[in-house]
Amino acid sequence: MDINALYSQWLENATADPDLIKELEGIRDNDEEILDRFYRSLEFGTAGLRGVIGAGTNRMNYYTVCQATQGLSDFLNRHFENPSIAIGYDSRIKSDYFSKEAAKVLAANGVKVYLYKELEPTPCLSFAIRYFKTSSGIILTASHNPAKYNGYKCYNSNGYQMTDEEAGETYEYIKKVDYFTGIKTMDFDEAVEKGLIEYMGDEVIDAFLDEVVKQCVNPDVVKASGLKVIYTPLNGTGNKPVRKILDRIGVKDVYVVPQQELPDGNFPTCPFPNPEIKQAFECALEMAKDIQPDLLLATDPDCDRVGIAVQDGNGGYKLMSGNEVGAMMLNYLLSQKKEKGMLSENSVAVKSFVSTDLAEVIAKKYNCTFKNLLTGFKYIGELITQLEAQGRADDFVMGFEESYGYLAGTHARDKDAVVASMLICEMAAYYKAQGKSLAQVMDEIYDEFGYYCNTVSSYTFEGASGMEKMAGIMDSLRNNAPESFAGMRVTVADDYKTSVSTNVADGSTRVIELPKSNVLAYTLTDGNKIIVRPSGTEPKIKAYITAVGKDKAQAQAIADKLLAEADKLMK
Repeated sequence: MDINALYSQWLENATADPDLIKELEGIRDNDEEILDRFYRSLEFGTAGLRGVIGAGTNRMNYYTVCQATQGLSDFLNRHFENPSIAIGYDSRIKSDYFSKEAAKVLAANGVKVYLYKELEPTPCLSFAIRYFKTSSGIILTASHNPAKYNGYKCYNSNGYQMTDEEAGETYEYIKKVDYFTGIKTMDFDEAVEKGLIEYMGDEVIDAFLDEVVKQCVNPDVVKASGLKVIYTPLNGTGNKPVRKILDRIGVKDVYVVPQQELPDGNFPTCPFPNPEIKQAFECALEMAKDIQPDLLLATDPDCDRVGIAVQDGNGGYKLMSGNEVGAMMLNYLLSQKKEKGMLSENSVAVKSFVSTDLAEVIAKKYNCTFKNLLTGFKYIGELITQLEAQGRADDFVMGFEESYGYLAGTHARDKDAVVASMLICEMAAYYKAQGKSLAQVMDEIYDEFGYYCNTVSSYTFEGASGMEKMAGIMDSLRNNAPESFAGMRVTVADDYKTSVSTNVADGSTRVIELPKSNVLAYTLTDGNKIIVRPSGTEPKIKAYITAVGKDKAQAQAIADKLLAEADKLMK
């Protein structure tokens, strides 16, 4: 079917949500706008669906959500005798609406639904899957994307996002579902009355927080520290659970940014609600002028990521990177567990392979086994599940990604900004008692292990032409392997799509024992690296730079040269 025919079909049939017809009427005869909405269908992958909210096959709307849910229902009924599912949602526009419509489709297909009664963090959804032992899970969220986006993340029975095989099979079912004639649904109240949809009670969140608080290693240090914190949930889901967990461990001086306290999918004070960027902290930094806190915390809308700003020693505050927080948290947990005799002889820590190598050096000091996995927290969740099956759950210390996602404990199988916020505050209180800020602690780590400058540069390619450009860049790199970057020779070239690692000096190869992924990595002289990968959820290519030096100035100079090289590659 051609694009104009698709447009006409939707204009005639997309009556379930009046907003869709209004939008479609508004773009009549606008070929560019019609093309953008219908040139492709949102593809269901291991990250589920993600797209701009609106009308069309390339948008998040009632029909794309329900088509995906019908396909998921067919998958679950194929593999489970009495399938069940947990559903959560965040503060984004239409997240609550999409969650209820998805529940109605699942119920109509005989799948028992456990639905959170209000918005909750993504890790709470992962926890609920295991709490109720459901077959699957869905959360309606677009994480830290701008307000115009929403998404649909799908989990398996282990509580982590679907594997490639599971997502691939589900997508085959989805593609068979007609948007307008193939979706089963039923009345929501009727489904509740029949027990097909059940709201989760407060006891689920209480049980989640009970598990989170078990991850404290110095449970009494916070109460005596007088720690002062400014917190912003960025108009998302973290407001209640983060404040509850901080109260439990004794952080009493918590000041919440009022403009960003309550749920609001428009994110009026922060168009990019991403704790990785300074803009997310602007309101908190303004408050800090009067309050002078020890620490600023920001969680993204679905509260699976957390960013921090700490006192810089000059009366101001500096933002710490995800790599720095991950390395510092690992150093804190390993050192404290070892000191208290709590560190397992077979301890394991893990990170995504694009995250800082500093963590691996720290782990080595404490004889902790270290694993590098593909980007995607599901791989960390999969590792935890394997450890648990071996009776080794207590061996897991923590896992993290450079994109501000951390998990300590095995209560969830996804990154968790609730437990991370708690441990960051505990860590800050512990070092405060020694007269140190977290910035000073990080400097001490660099002094001991060397300075690692890790930088990520994102290149956006919007629309149909953008997807072609991204594919062309990756093909060009793959077919014309660079011999050097910024004058630094490539020593090892890794292609995760072909699973081949090549030693450039002698041409020898080895098999990369990880799932295939469209990623290219180049190890350079002196431990420097550049990794290139398309985002799995956004129209972007990301370049991850690692520069190692004896101090910050030397490492930054190397990073700047590598970033300039990455810029050239993306043109």
